[in-house]
Amino acid sequence: MTDTLTSPGLSIDRLYADFVNPHWVRLIKSLELDRRFVKAQGAELVTDDGEVYLDLLGGYGVYNVGHNHPDIAAALVDEITSLRPSMLQSHIPALAGQLAQRLVRHAGGRIGKACFMNSGSEGVETAIKFARTFTRRDRVLAAEGGFHGLTVGALSLMSNEWWRRGFGTLMPGVGMVPFGDLQALERELKTQQYAAFVVEPIQGESGVQLPPEGYLASASRLCDLHGTLFVLDEVQTGLYRTGRFLAAHHFGVEPDLVVLAKALSGGFSPVSAVLMRDDVCKSVYSSAERSFVHASTFGENALSMRAGLATLDVLERDRLGERGLDLGEKLRARLRAAVADSEMVKEVRGLGMFNAIEFGAPRSITMKLLMGGFARLHPGLFGQMCVRSLFLDSRILTQMAGHNYLALKLLLPLVATEPQIDRAVAGVKALLDTMNSEKIAFWGQGLKIGAKLLAG
Repeated sequence: MTDTLTSPGLSIDRLYADFVNPHWVRLIKSLELDRRFVKAQGAELVTDDGEVYLDLLGGYGVYNVGHNHPDIAAALVDEITSLRPSMLQSHIPALAGQLAQRLVRHAGGRIGKACFMNSGSEGVETAIKFARTFTRRDRVLAAEGGFHGLTVGALSLMSNEWWRRGFGTLMPGVGMVPFGDLQALERELKTQQYAAFVVEPIQGESGVQLPPEGYLASASRLCDLHGTLFVLDEVQTGLYRTGRFLAAHHFGVEPDLVVLAKALSGGFSPVSAVLMRDDVCKSVYSSAERSFVHASTFGENALSMRAGLATLDVLERDRLGERGLDLGEKLRARLRAAVADSEMVKEVRGLGMFNAIEFGAPRSITMKLLMGGFARLHPGLFGQMCVRSLFLDSRILTQMAGHNYLALKLLLPLVATEPQIDRAVAGVKALLDTMNSEKIAFWGQGLKIGAKLLAG
């Protein structure tokens, strides 16, 4: 077998550029983020030349239990070597039943059933279909600034035109209300046209935006009042990312449907779960004839189900939710102390290990001019230069929030240690020092990179 990572003379960059996406290669190389990572464990990544990077990106919320957790890997090896069938399709999947039972019990409240898919996007599509069937309504309501996925239905629930542009007419009948605006929500729900209100309890790609106090509880009551299903997209916030199994548990709400994905398999296998009320499930699977009217070929495969069960074992046994709450509080406190004197930082915010640093308009004329130069080249240039500086100078991997070019996401695995928390804080402090004192290194280089990328 040819090893594509080590075969002599083989250019991985060239292969990817020629056969997948050349502009991605160009962007990564321009920002000098191209490294060959040969090992990943816990919260650390190791390159082929032995350098150790701290992962603050966490696969956008995939690695709650850290990279390559040995217990999950062992469970998967056991499943593979057992020679048991993974997908027969015309059978009763035992592992899917076990995983569904545990997820339903963890979610609690109104939740009684689980349906398994492959991704968060597919989970959102499932929630749309089930809500429409149960309510016999076609329209779907969503909150502005949310991120729900890039398939047509999920994309239709997103307000950011950058994601939508060029893909033609999306799903009709979608309404949008500002996140946190109960009056706007009530106006729309009063029409009694909406099957579901789909919302993230904390908006991740808008910069880890927490809901106003009481918003989610009031939104849930309004949905009940007007016959609309309350659907929480917990693809990023679920599985103890915020310290509780669901972020909903922080806010005292009982959703009608919940979408989980990302962290559910520990990063080993694509899987998502849509948790729902019994009667919502029954409206779709209403008879033996319709018992397979909604399905996905790989949705209940044994490897994904085994990974999900092993991931829950680790999360529960090691009490990673409690750990995440404690570490998150320490991270935010230490960050706030470190950035207190910076004119560049607007806010440090988050819940558990779901956090962000938002930069703001600087006070000084010099800094305003420098940031203005970046913005004229591209609104995302400042954020990407922050990512680049952390990567090159502090060996820290992270990214900006997708909808907020000024918010740096901090998604450390829940297994991170206090020294790693301190390393993250030191990296952010070094980034701010670089902005203030090394104008040629940060601002000058950024302008050159931005101009180069725009020139093609």
